[in-house]
Amino acid sequence: MKRFVYILTALMLLASVPAVAADSESAQDEAVDVKGIIFGHLKDSYHWHIITVGEKEISLYLPVILHSKVSGWHFFMSSKLEEGSYEGFHIASDGAYTGKLVELLPDGTELKPLDLSLTKVALGVIINSLLLCVIVMCTARWYRRHKYTDPAPGGFIGLMELVIYMILDDVIKPSVGKEYKRYAPLLLTIFFFILLSNLMGLIPIFPAGANVTGNIAITLTLALVTFFTVNVFGNREYWKEILWPDVPIFLKAPLPVLPIIEIIGIFTKPFALTVRLFANMTAGHAIILALTCMIFITARMGPMIGAPMTVLSVFFMVFMNMLELLVAYIQAYVFTMLSSVFIGLAHPEAEHAKGKNVINEKVNNEISTI
Repeated sequence: MKRFVYILTALMLLASVPAVAADSESAQDEAVDVKGIIFGHLKDSYHWHIITVGEKEISLYLPVILHSKVSGWHFFMSSKLEEGSYEGFHIASDGAYTGKLVELLPDGTELKPLDLSLTKVALGVIINSLLLCVIVMCTARWYRRHKYTDPAPGGFIGLMELVIYMILDDVIKPSVGKEYKRYAPLLLTIFFFILLSNLMGLIPIFPAGANVTGNIAITLTLALVTFFTVNVFGNREYWKEILWPDVPIFLKAPLPVLPIIEIIGIFTKPFALTVRLFANMTAGHAIILALTCMIFITARMGPMIGAPMTVLSVFFMVFMNMLELLVAYIQAYVFTMLSSVFIGLAHPEAEHAKGKNVINEKVNNEISTI
């Protein structure tokens, strides 16, 4: 337990390292670009900044894969863009395509190509997915080598067992119902991927540090997985309650008021899942970086103000990182819980059958008593 506390403490302190490094460079200028620092950390990029040693930046440059309607396919490393432009492509600094690669045509217009590049967030997703596979395989390996009569595992394997059974018994079983075994692997994968991605985003040391769950494209993809699972595998009773619910006839004919509301609700569910996870993780990173920037902003006001504000900022940074560790778990838990509830609502017959069985059992008991 002490080791776990030490690891958490180190994690919270290290989470401010990238911001401190970036701010220390900005502090040499006349003013600290707070907005640039925050959005520079949150947005995606074509390279992965690892560390700055003196005036030299050490970065991992990623492959760029583009297809232009004018010039065809292009393959090159993102290091080619350090000079500003390569093969007619450059990163837009403003407009609708800010931060994205665009092609400058001879007439001066900018064309957005099909961008299949491996960006920082995409690489972060791959790293987190591979790490999750290793964790799951190591856990499964322990159970393959031990019998059910052996003592319960300890350490990391014991922690994994605790979390798996907690999510399975407290979230998936009550929410999904009798068919929970069918959807348990998917829901547990979603939970651990979000949790791992949230925690990796708090660690600034490569290969961690990518703001995966703070990217709305990633959270939208996770929400679409739930969306398709609910609506593709939903049973007949589920669609009957949407298209022809058991309500007074004037609410569904001649004007289908309630069916329209139910159909809109189908699409608002993945939207809520997307925005909730994205907004919470983005806000947490932004607050931590803003508190870090306070150190360098107040440092220009003299030691009388800068010293106490530095101590205060560090205190709040540690507090926010502790809170972010809690939020990392809560957001994974909430996303999995809502997904389980939506999947359970797509199988209402199981609940109806359960209710009928309970009623029949009560009736039989009453008859036997009489």
